[in-house]
Amino acid sequence: MGSEDWKNHFEFTGTKLQEFPLPAAYPLERARLLDSLAQRLAGLTPAAVAESAVPTRERLATAHADYDETRARMITLQEELDWEVYRLYGLRDDDLTFVEPPRLALGERAFEIVLARRMAAGEVETQWFARHGSTPLTELPAHWPDDYRALVQRRIEVIESDRNIALIERPECKRRWATEGWDSMQAKALRDWLLDRLEVPELWGDRPIPQSVAQLADRVRHDDDFRAVLELWAGRDDYDLTKTLAKLIADEHVPFLPAYRYKPSGLRKRAQWERTWAQQRLEDAGEDVDIKLPPKYTSADFAKPSYWRARGKLDVPKERFISYPKAGRDGDGTELLGWAGWDHLAQAQALATVYLDRKLQAAWSAERLLPLLAGIAELEPWLHQWHTDERPDFPGVPAQFFTDLIDTELSQLGADRPDLLALRGLGGHADNRGE
Repeated sequence: MGSEDWKNHFEFTGTKLQEFPLPAAYPLERARLLDSLAQRLAGLTPAAVAESAVPTRERLATAHADYDETRARMITLQEELDWEVYRLYGLRDDDLTFVEPPRLALGERAFEIVLARRMAAGEVETQWFARHGSTPLTELPAHWPDDYRALVQRRIEVIESDRNIALIERPECKRRWATEGWDSMQAKALRDWLLDRLEVPELWGDRPIPQSVAQLADRVRHDDDFRAVLELWAGRDDYDLTKTLAKLIADEHVPFLPAYRYKPSGLRKRAQWERTWAQQRLEDAGEDVDIKLPPKYTSADFAKPSYWRARGKLDVPKERFISYPKAGRDGDGTELLGWAGWDHLAQAQALATVYLDRKLQAAWSAERLLPLLAGIAELEPWLHQWHTDERPDFPGVPAQFFTDLIDTELSQLGADRPDLLALRGLGGHADNRGE
């Protein structure tokens, strides 16, 4: 519930709506026009512009002007519709509508002028105007035609004298027309367009190979459309491509290991979830297992708010990218990323590619290599669940290949399975291999 009545929300059941009284006639003409304008408005948002083609500065500027004009027409039309409905329901005998009213801005409706006057007189305190980005007006706008000014003055007098109309012509009962604002909607649309572009298969190739932000910057450096949209999003033409990409992607990735994703409370819950998954696999295999429902996550369980936004209370991956902290090439300090759309096998292949490169080409120590191996071990139960058939493009059964790879590399590095569990952040909680 909000601090003011107009901020509260109510639900009305369908069965009770059947008892709602209906007028003898309906305002069909205005209603149909309002509906058509609403459909037009939906096609003028920055998101719609970005969905239809490259969101250029010119296309966005044209859409912005049309959007403002269409929205102003809708505000005006809704105001006329409201006063028409009052007459149709018998609340008023006189017709207080206008045939061709001027375009209204927020703050210019009759009830808002009444509210602004009451606020100026100290009779009421409200955040209505501040919340909606409108200006409180105590006088009728001078640019209105005289006959429209006279009509609105009459509406104000009715609001102040007619108890029934006064109960309706107040913030709680009027359409708010609240939006994020064009600038905010445009920034989000540009950001989504850029992020969608960073997920296209052409950028990630035929094989699942992680790339750093610097490498992605090199891939898009000569993409004129991408660079133009990035400039719009950044709000400047002298931006640093790599740094701006890093900012764009900053909240769109989640790390590959639990130790990086969760706080201690989240790691405990992750261990419980992995026990549940292991029990479900046993049940699928025909065993009689008492499966306990694992706890839901909260925002306090995740290391960063962006991880919580991407995963939610059931830890369902909705992020765009996988990040591999501390796994980038020496000399490249930018984030190493993979595509979150890869299945478990592709993710394992990606980690194995990075692991072998760092081992054979960069001669990394066991301390630096083991977290990558732990990432493959985290995928291992899912590989044995979904990838147990031989594949012509793979050396044998994929699941067994990666199990053998883990065991062989652990032997060479002088480590064992509990070491990997500890690196995942789950050591001491449970054995979560799901074997």
